[in-house]
Amino acid sequence: MRHRIAAVAASALLVLAGSAGAAQAKPDSLYAPSALVLTVAQGDEQATVVRASTLSCAPTAQGTHPDPQAACAALAATSGSLDRLLAAPAPDRACPLHYDPVTVTADGVWEGKRIAWKHTFSNTCAMSTTLDDNHVFAF
Repeated sequence: MRHRIAAVAASALLVLAGSAGAAQAKPDSLYAPSALVLTVAQGDEQATVVRASTLSCAPTAQGTHPDPQAACAALAATSGSLDRLLAAPAPDRACPLHYDPVTVTADGVWEGKRIAWKHTFSNTCAMSTTLDDNHVFAF
């Protein structure tokens, strides 16, 4: 299963990369590309991917993400700075203080610029209380 998810993510990156090496006289679209492979993994340094999703936001929201419109809107609100997804945890929710790390990643391009972003949470509760208000990693 882990190899299958890794293969899907690798294939998606190849599709995202397209013909990056080929010079073109005219752009194919009026929109700068915005397409990402998003993952949720168990662990920190040697994390095992448990879920992955593709998301393309320009010119229309699409991909394997269950709610691409909401995820693209949340990403657009960050202006390409994915650290802005990390809101203060909801104050009315308490999480256990055990360490069972969960790592989220976003790899691809956003408005034509390469992105390789990663953040590790202490556990799934900390991840959900921090990321609940945006839909990017809700898959």
